[in-house]
Amino acid sequence: MAPDISTLEQLRDSGHEQVSLREEIRANLLAALAAGENPWPGLHGFDRTVIPQLERALIAGHDVVLLGERGQGKTRLLRTLSGLLDEWSPVIAGSELNEHPYEPLTSESRARAERDGGRLPVAWRHRSERYVEKLSTPDTSVADLIGDVDPMRVAEGRRLGDPETIHYGLVPRSNRGIVALNELPDLAERIQVALLNVMEERDIQVRGYVLRLPLDVLVVASANPEDYTNRGRIITPLKDRFGAEIRTHYPLELEDEIAVIRQEAHLTAEVPEVLLEILARFTRALRSSSAINQASGVSARFAIAGAETIAAAARHRATARRDDPVARLVDLESAVEVLGGKIEFESGEEGREDELLQHLLRTATAQTVRSRFGGLDLSPLVDAFDGRQTATTGERVTASEFLTGLPELEDPGLYDEIVARIGTTSAVSVSPAADTDAGAERGESAAGHRAGAVELALEGLYLARELSKESGDGETVYG
Repeated sequence: MAPDISTLEQLRDSGHEQVSLREEIRANLLAALAAGENPWPGLHGFDRTVIPQLERALIAGHDVVLLGERGQGKTRLLRTLSGLLDEWSPVIAGSELNEHPYEPLTSESRARAERDGGRLPVAWRHRSERYVEKLSTPDTSVADLIGDVDPMRVAEGRRLGDPETIHYGLVPRSNRGIVALNELPDLAERIQVALLNVMEERDIQVRGYVLRLPLDVLVVASANPEDYTNRGRIITPLKDRFGAEIRTHYPLELEDEIAVIRQEAHLTAEVPEVLLEILARFTRALRSSSAINQASGVSARFAIAGAETIAAAARHRATARRDDPVARLVDLESAVEVLGGKIEFESGEEGREDELLQHLLRTATAQTVRSRFGGLDLSPLVDAFDGRQTATTGERVTASEFLTGLPELEDPGLYDEIVARIGTTSAVSVSPAADTDAGAERGESAAGHRAGAVELALEGLYLARELSKESGDGETVYG
């Protein structure tokens, strides 16, 4: 709850001290670090690279621009900055610019402060209201960001030179808060010029008004490195105003890639951890492929959408065929079919897109098989396929149907060992709408996990050229 203080007199009696925005952020960040707390929840893979640079920039009080390709978590990182603000901060009630009661800025607020004295009404803003985000688009105007003359106020009878005829834009209305500008170079150059005074002198100028409003704002931005150059779409003086330019990156470690997928994906069925590993390896293979346009990047959203798609395929099969709602290897095919449009291929690869995606998916699957089944002797399973025995799976083949069609082994314990190597850890749904009867379904999902583990073993044997595989009409036959 907001503090129970409603007037300037009560605020002074409470001992409240006014501090600048940068001092506030610096103090809260240092307090969190001293207490061993993590000020950056939900961010993976930046601990030793991006985060230390950002923390040093904030302690120094610098405006910050994050440079990186799409899907690297720039916006998410910017949004966590609001957690470094005080939970509640006082403002003059009804103030357009969220002025501190101790320091009214506009002529209207100064007149109110002089008239009301200690009875000046005080309101409280939550930290979430002090973070403002703007997607920079070419049609953004100076009026949107800084302000302009309001013709309606002039029509009401005010003089054109009266400061009260000004309608303030996004930046002044974010006074004593954080302004985040996504894709900064997409702003037209004349709009970038309008930000120069805000960034350096911390004031604003609106048309011909002699107006000086010392704003207390922290400007943070995101940009693509290709655009954020003197030859790109950013003017040099604005580039010079940012105190810190920090490069972001995709997760460097496989574990961080998996953690991002697990955290962000909203799943409608169980997805075993091993499938997330394949998706993560697949995504990383795309980022290192010469056939993919790396300037546009391969967003983390690619793997997230892939996880959601294979979960949806499992839910579809579970509903149509009364199967266990557990994703299996066969569901990865459905993900690849719909995700190709999320990446850009090099110009010389026209017509080979599906072939390239399938090749990289097989590579990711083979790497995962080696990591999970390394040292396990699967030759008895190969021997069980004697030329007549086959195993059929597919997007509409239930787990029980697949398991029933498996060959019998001299040592049935091999199947148990295969399942044990995969484990039953799942990235479970976080979508409430998808959890109808989910508790009962998860309790009966052993067959789905078992089928998924054996499918992966068979696919590994096929990739090692120990078994054959034929696919068509939604079915896959190993033999």
